[in-house]
Amino acid sequence: MSMEAMNAPIAGFEHKPDAKAAFGPQENKPGAPQMNFRPGRPGPGPGRGMGAETQKADNVKGTLVRLLRYFARSKKLILGMVAAVVAVTLLSLAAPSLQGKAIDAIEDKTWQLLTATAMTLLGVFVVNALATLAQSLLAARLSQNIVRKMRHDLFRKIDYLSIKYLDTHSNGDVMSRMTNDVENVSNTISQSLGSLISGLLTVAGTVAIMFVYCWQLTLITMVTVVLTVVVTSQMSKIMRKVFRRRSAVMGQLNGHAEEMITGYRSIVAYNKQADVEEEFRETSDELAKVSVRAEILGGSMGPIMNCISNIGFVIVAAFGGYFAYKGLITIGTISAFIIYAKQFSRPINELAQLYGSIQTAVAGAERVFHVMDEPDEDDSGDRDMDDMRGEITFRNVNFSYVPGKQVLYDFNLDVKPGQKIALVGATGSGKTTVVNLLMRFYPPDSGQICIDGVDIMDIKRDDLRRNTAIVLQDTVLFSDTIERNIKYADPDADDARMERAAEMSNIRRFIERQPDRYQTVLKQAGASLSHGQRQLMAIARAVLADPKILILDEATSSVDTRTEKKIQDAMVNLMKDRTSLIIAHRLSTIRDADVIVVMDAGRVVETGSHEALLAKGGRYYDLYMTQFAGNAT
Repeated sequence: MSMEAMNAPIAGFEHKPDAKAAFGPQENKPGAPQMNFRPGRPGPGPGRGMGAETQKADNVKGTLVRLLRYFARSKKLILGMVAAVVAVTLLSLAAPSLQGKAIDAIEDKTWQLLTATAMTLLGVFVVNALATLAQSLLAARLSQNIVRKMRHDLFRKIDYLSIKYLDTHSNGDVMSRMTNDVENVSNTISQSLGSLISGLLTVAGTVAIMFVYCWQLTLITMVTVVLTVVVTSQMSKIMRKVFRRRSAVMGQLNGHAEEMITGYRSIVAYNKQADVEEEFRETSDELAKVSVRAEILGGSMGPIMNCISNIGFVIVAAFGGYFAYKGLITIGTISAFIIYAKQFSRPINELAQLYGSIQTAVAGAERVFHVMDEPDEDDSGDRDMDDMRGEITFRNVNFSYVPGKQVLYDFNLDVKPGQKIALVGATGSGKTTVVNLLMRFYPPDSGQICIDGVDIMDIKRDDLRRNTAIVLQDTVLFSDTIERNIKYADPDADDARMERAAEMSNIRRFIERQPDRYQTVLKQAGASLSHGQRQLMAIARAVLADPKILILDEATSSVDTRTEKKIQDAMVNLMKDRTSLIIAHRLSTIRDADVIVVMDAGRVVETGSHEALLAKGGRYYDLYMTQFAGNAT
């Protein structure tokens, strides 16, 4: 967050995370009989961990330990979900055995046993369905509990991060950690955690049961399992490359479309529609080719796995028939073996897929924890300043955003209470940096900044910013009512104060012409307002804050002359009896400043009144004459 993102002291937000949990559909493949009781299974295609590019964490162990602390707060949900998973797994292991007994009962014509077995099997199916539902509900609840706490902790951390961190990290990156990375953790918990536990239990339980039935047929069945693992591994590598390429091309296409929409006026003005369309078509054609290849590879996974599964079916049927002929096993055992063989190979494939999904989730959690580990904004200082007068002193201040690239050199400035000081100079001369330091967005490298003789590092941060208001060139409004936008500086202000602030800022007549007046909702953060109206709204907010120190940073640089006059009149009302720092490129707006400070390359080169500096014929005179001639500075 740069200082342009703040128009009033101290922000407050309420965050309500979405409560969504995704569960994959059950899929019954054609071919031999199969049973699949476990929810949330990825399909055979390019699901989680196969087609998507896998991210890896740098410190997996440390991240998992921290992630488990969030699980520790939901012990009852975890125990309930594990119990449901165990129940589903045990029932899925019992069902094939019961089916085998039912087939043997049919063969032996023991109808009483068949009836009992069928009723038991029906009970298994019903209880399994209920346990599966419980597992899904508990997994969703667990996922959202953990993610809600994680999002809350992350959002609170962002609220108190230093301005330096937010200035040096893109907004998109921070938003990605709040949304995509946290969502990866959520999906893994809701969809993969139960599958992981169930998969491990199913593999162990299935192997044990198969060995009990017939160890010879079990070893033969392992051939298809090994083949399945090898094919899945090799195809996953190929698919990952193709899907990574598709993601890259998709990003190019989205970026191109965003640029086209954002810069549409320029495209039309230069008559470049045909060129833009051709570039889009080329990227879109490449995306289509890559997507076709990706979908073919993804769609081929199911048929290949089915083929291997059917090969296993033939092997089990052939050798099982031989063993049954020799009297080693029964026909019912062969039926159970076919189902167990499928139940054994499926979890192995799924565990391979889950590995990538879990890796991505851990990497996302690590990115979230990186933000949480950042130091909070400096909140040192215990001096109350309720009776602040507004005297500002800079003494030998040096500062650099990046070590080795100094921005301010031995900066000195004395501002008396109620004075109006203007900072002027070319872009990059250090004007906004002075404001950053005064607001304690950054600490100085050396030197001292005092208000009323007290070092600002000793003043309570809240007191400092409560007594200071900023009106910036880029006004920040919120998608809310006009009333709440103005009262953002002081939510407890009554309507009379709000209307008086609107009157002083020359925005009251505009507001009263709106259909709902102060209850009118500003859509898209006030995008429908003109730049001047947004500035007047920000000035009304600053009036309501009633600060001792006022900062105006390029408040009229992007408006027409008529609007500039309105804003200047509003600023005159705002600056009465307040210490004011004005940063301006339009030198015509600061003629009546008590002191004009001319800066160049981080140094003060001239100070004085408008008339005195013009008479001096120095740097200020050159700037003023250049603007007077109609050139930008």
